[in-house]
Amino acid sequence: MATTTQKSGLTFKHKVGYAMGDLGGCMTFALMGAMATRYYTNVLHVNTGMLATLLLVWNIWDAVNDPMMGALMDKMYAKHRNKNGKFRPWLLRATPLLAVTSIVFWTVPTLFEGYTMLVVLFFCKILYEGCYTMFNIPMGSLLSAMANTDGERAGLSSARGFGAMIGNMLTTMILPQLLARFGDTSKAFGLGAAICASIGFVCCLLHYYWTEERNVVDTPKGEADSVKFTDILSVFCKNRAFLALCIHGICICCMQYVGSTLGTYMYSDVLGNIGIMSFASLVSMPLSTVALLITPKLADKFGLEKIIRICLLTGCALYVGLFAVMMMFPVSAMVYLVWSTIASSIASVSILMQWGLVGEAIDYNEFLTGKRTEGSIYGTFNLSRRIGQTVGNSAAVLALGWIGYDSALAVQSAGTITGIKALCVLIPGVFLIGSWIAFRFVWNITPEIREKMAASKAAKSAK
Repeated sequence: MATTTQKSGLTFKHKVGYAMGDLGGCMTFALMGAMATRYYTNVLHVNTGMLATLLLVWNIWDAVNDPMMGALMDKMYAKHRNKNGKFRPWLLRATPLLAVTSIVFWTVPTLFEGYTMLVVLFFCKILYEGCYTMFNIPMGSLLSAMANTDGERAGLSSARGFGAMIGNMLTTMILPQLLARFGDTSKAFGLGAAICASIGFVCCLLHYYWTEERNVVDTPKGEADSVKFTDILSVFCKNRAFLALCIHGICICCMQYVGSTLGTYMYSDVLGNIGIMSFASLVSMPLSTVALLITPKLADKFGLEKIIRICLLTGCALYVGLFAVMMMFPVSAMVYLVWSTIASSIASVSILMQWGLVGEAIDYNEFLTGKRTEGSIYGTFNLSRRIGQTVGNSAAVLALGWIGYDSALAVQSAGTITGIKALCVLIPGVFLIGSWIAFRFVWNITPEIREKMAASKAAKSAK
């Protein structure tokens, strides 16, 4: 059976370094969620039917390569035991590729037209997503390889949350300002992509240099072949906590991607002020900062799952209330920005803190199976999130066609305006309920189970 050697001393530098990973990744990935649909429809002029098909194919590929990449990392380390670690070598390989393919995606397709442009766009997206997976899977798996206790997991989750918050804030400040200045042009998107990719490149390198794999897994040579690509199939049958996280991943990403995919349409076509999107981070950042600072302390007292459930229900209530108000009264862009950002920020506590629960699900799986396969489990969790992204993104794009959106019109019809309101405000609240159900009725790690897990881990470390 594999044994785990634990190094002492999770430092402030480790936490900052871990935060840099999601900061760097979000500098390119957040553009895909918030701005890609407008790039497709208003710059490349891809019709919604074709776009929905492309999104489906892209996301099927992403769904496959996430767990495959995680399993590959587990398998390669079990066989070769790289002296530089299980995950960090992959970070160094992926960082330059991620920056280059991000810039290529936002620039090269604009040089072509017609079917040639669609083919180029297709492969540019495939290349970017492959490189992002190569970076994101080891970055996320690294939490379990760095943290030894619940407190350390919560600390690294908070650090990652800060990194993600800053990365998302920067992207949502940079590109909307360029769009406000240059309009929906290839120049605005290309310049924004280059700035974000450059910042992301530096942050990803800092993530590599300022982190350390503290939990060194020593897999005996005779047991290395026991790590299999098919191991993840048994996880769904045995590990209810992981199943709950996957349901949550689908629902919360649907909530995110419906809102982010259509956010520019709300601000531009309904509220008439796309530039104000840049200031959403000024509202969300203080809220997220407070949440990240106090959530670990509240979790120690009440339990992290309970805190997450409360935030999910509160966010849902705020979204539903905002929709009701918008259907009855005119709402200014500023009121919408503040209200929707508060709702999103409270609901997003579940996203910012979910990584600690993933680490706990990995420990629980080791307790159940005797194998420590961080990469496979994190990769499969990412699969659930990709499914949510696919449903949220593709359905949002299709819904644009269903509600009659026409980019050639200066003013959209009343039915289209109502449809945008429902898609951006009401539908996210529905998905939040699904996430709440997962943590309320499926998650099963109790204090008693945690005690057994801790005793098992201590016994392995003593060997």
